[in-house]
Amino acid sequence: MEFEYSAKTRELQARLLKFMDDHIYPNEPVVAQQLQANTEAGKRWTPIPVIEELKRKARPAGLWNLFLPVDSAKHSGYEGAGLTNLEYAPLAEIMGRVPWASEVFNCSAPDTGNMETIARYGSDEIKARWLKPLLEGEIRSAFAMTEPEVASSDATNICTSIKRDGDHYVINGHKWWTSGAADPRCAVFITMGKTDPDAPKHSQQSMIIVPADTPGLRIVRPLTVFGYDDAPHGHAEMYFENVRVPADNILLGEGRGFEIAQGRLGPGRIHHCMRLIGVAERALELMCRRSLSRVAFGKPVALQGVTQERIAEARCKIDMARLLTLRAAWLMDTAGNKVAKTDIAMIKVVAPNMACQVIDWAMQAHGGGGVSGDFPLANAYAHARTLRFADGPDEVHRAAIAKWELGKYGMPAR
Repeated sequence: MEFEYSAKTRELQARLLKFMDDHIYPNEPVVAQQLQANTEAGKRWTPIPVIEELKRKARPAGLWNLFLPVDSAKHSGYEGAGLTNLEYAPLAEIMGRVPWASEVFNCSAPDTGNMETIARYGSDEIKARWLKPLLEGEIRSAFAMTEPEVASSDATNICTSIKRDGDHYVINGHKWWTSGAADPRCAVFITMGKTDPDAPKHSQQSMIIVPADTPGLRIVRPLTVFGYDDAPHGHAEMYFENVRVPADNILLGEGRGFEIAQGRLGPGRIHHCMRLIGVAERALELMCRRSLSRVAFGKPVALQGVTQERIAEARCKIDMARLLTLRAAWLMDTAGNKVAKTDIAMIKVVAPNMACQVIDWAMQAHGGGGVSGDFPLANAYAHARTLRFADGPDEVHRAAIAKWELGKYGMPAR
């Protein structure tokens, strides 16, 4: 593995860092103010004006759809940045320093994963109807997989029914943590459910495209994480009640949901982990600045032994997580997702836990301010803690890693 970023990546890093300095960081308080104003006006679930304004600056600056990899760009007919996973990873880290920044560059979840999914697995008709407006940033999307009635960490449990009825499929199910569903710009859902409960275990599930205006879709409520509802984007609890969509909306064909999920989640995990590394870097920076500016017990907090120990440990943890994530990205590019599966599982354990720990230390260094809305740390912690569940909880990934490791010494697969 080469440790030097490509010339293309370095050039994009420089442009992205400048855009962050010029436009993103100065507008953090503006975003907070506009969200508060929307709340007071009863319009919390409406787009934030300054973010929409920044999108109009990012696109002509050539900082748009940076996530779109070479193969997806080829399938979609849209060039994007045409980066590999390894080339995009450091850009995701930069954007991750501010939770809403990715949206400015049309690089935010779940749209990135949904766009890649449609680009790789959708028909020409589906691409024309949904991929183009998503790539243009005209609409947003949602991903409906997790269900409250079953342990969704075992995706074979997903029980939403997708039944063929002539030229249509009829969908019935109860979903929650449907990322993007509460956003008023959400126009399409990628939905996972069972098309054949009697098929082999990993051939029961399928994914299907569901337009958001289809009769029978019912959003119950936006969900909160530590009190945050992530408006205007949000995660929702919702029902699919006799939702009818054309049979052509099925992706790849019946029973191929797990195949699609693996193609979708691999790059998504790189994106999530690098964004977490970015937010951890920001937390460490804030911790250092705060501890140098505050005096406790006769000396700056930065000179307290426990603070220095935490700063040193944070530096080590961030750099280790970054190297592990970049290795996973490199393996995906050079050998494929299947070969990289152990590395992908490891970063999904390491990066969220690292970010939670570093942010927690930063909050502690800020005193009471650390848990307030005056600093970005409390919100960052809520997001980081959530990502210990997203794309599979720690326990699932740890179990897989342990089995692969034990397999080297003769433990039979089960």
